[in-house]
Amino acid sequence: MLKKYQLRPSKGLGQNFLIDKKVLGKIIEAAELKPEDTVLEIGPGIGTLTRELAKKIKIVIAVEKDKRMVEILKETLKDFKNVEVVKADIRNWKATLRGASRKTENYKVVGNLPFYLTAPVIRQFLELPKSRPREMVLVVQKEVGQRICAKPPRMNLLAVSVQFYSRPEVVYFVSKKSFWPQPEVDAAILKIQILKTKFQNINKDLFFKIVKSGFSQPRKQLINNLSKGLDTDKIKTKAWLRENNIQPSQRAETLTVKEWIKLAITIK
Repeated sequence: MLKKYQLRPSKGLGQNFLIDKKVLGKIIEAAELKPEDTVLEIGPGIGTLTRELAKKIKIVIAVEKDKRMVEILKETLKDFKNVEVVKADIRNWKATLRGASRKTENYKVVGNLPFYLTAPVIRQFLELPKSRPREMVLVVQKEVGQRICAKPPRMNLLAVSVQFYSRPEVVYFVSKKSFWPQPEVDAAILKIQILKTKFQNINKDLFFKIVKSGFSQPRKQLINNLSKGLDTDKIKTKAWLRENNIQPSQRAETLTVKEWIKLAITIK
């Protein structure tokens, strides 16, 4: 198809096309699709995954940044009336919504997105003030997927940020040989189930300020990082930590999301 249109994958756009049917099946399986579902697909490329989605659900809204691929999609998806292709950068959410004639409500996100977009795209959808997706099934870099799903004592800022809003899980590891052109690293299928307003009454800005302060220098003790980051003296910080059954000498990587939430609720 690319030869027909005299095109080559764009390295700048991080285009690595999925060529493994088994992996394609695993993505579909992880999404647990129902006939009435609406799926927002990120980076459809030439439409390989898009076609499989369209066979199983009511609506596919495929968001593609590369205008060259949009031309190919017109051919590969011409038989599917339930697919809408939107030429937009998924990071510009307002432009994406303006480009789509169908509303994105009660939807799922599925995609084989460029690895460099993983963190910003996930964060964007989790932090939407309204109309967040029900769940996301994404092909991501293996190491990033593992970091997102980390547990104490290997927590990190990305893991806390994602797990505050959702329950992430790596459902399948994908060899780099499953893509063309072949990337330098292996991948993983990451499933993110969005939690329903579980922490609605928490000041999110304050929560993330505390977490970022705690992780500012990961190898240092919490009492040092939090005192400096929150501009408070160590005596008060020590009392605050102990009030929440956290040792001042602990490191940020040892705390659970629930413990960070307790700190945000009890800070004075």
